Amino acid sequence: MTVQMKHLLPPLPYDYAALEPHISAHTMMLHHGRHHASYVASLNSALKGYSALLGHSALWLMLNARRIPQQIRTTVRNSAAGHVNHSLFWRSMTPAAGGEPSGRLADAIDRDFGGLDLLKARFLEAGSKLFGSGWVWLTASREDCGVLQVRATSGHDNPMLQGYVPVLVNDVWEHAYYLDREDRRGDYLERWWAVVNWEEAARRFENPAPSSEHRFERDAAPALRAGG
Repeated sequence: MTVQMKHLLPPLPYDYAALEPHISAHTMMLHHGRHHASYVASLNSALKGYSALLGHSALWLMLNARRIPQQIRTTVRNSAAGHVNHSLFWRSMTPAAGGEPSGRLADAIDRDFGGLDLLKARFLEAGSKLFGSGWVWLTASREDCGVLQVRATSGHDNPMLQGYVPVLVNDVWEHAYYLDREDRRGDYLERWWAVVNWEEAARRFENPAPSSEHRFERDAAPALRAGG
């Protein structure tokens, strides 16, 4: 018998106001409680009547779009990816942020960018040049000693679809920053580093095996498991 999975909005790992003054409580409330929630609702709605898909996680649905019936493929793929990306995004930030990366991640940043300041500059450039809505990522390769790269993706694309490991991600859809920064995307990108969760980034970097993708379900969003 197919185990039905109801996709749920995961709770934030901190209060809405916890990232102030860098990201306001109002922005976080609307971003999480409305925008992210809308992807979850859309995903559940699209899957009604498709029993063969009801036991799969949002991550599986995002990574296996070709196995989804064509009549719902676009909606499921976009909704699942929006769900996955946002869940990774919330864990990329923490109110206990501060300092700089350390250990293997810091060494890799020095190796591949020439230092943290140059990584931030590359990140700012990629996010500022991205046309329309999307995401900016720090990714690691699965081979080649985990080489780090900055990538920008449009819509809800995710570098896991090309085989890369997401280490950090920042949301540059307008709803992520417009209430606080208006059209100043660059200002938002620069201030975002003050809330970056380097501990989480290090965990993602140090566990690049394919199975580590599923940490999203286990750690980042336990509510994505069945039930509720």
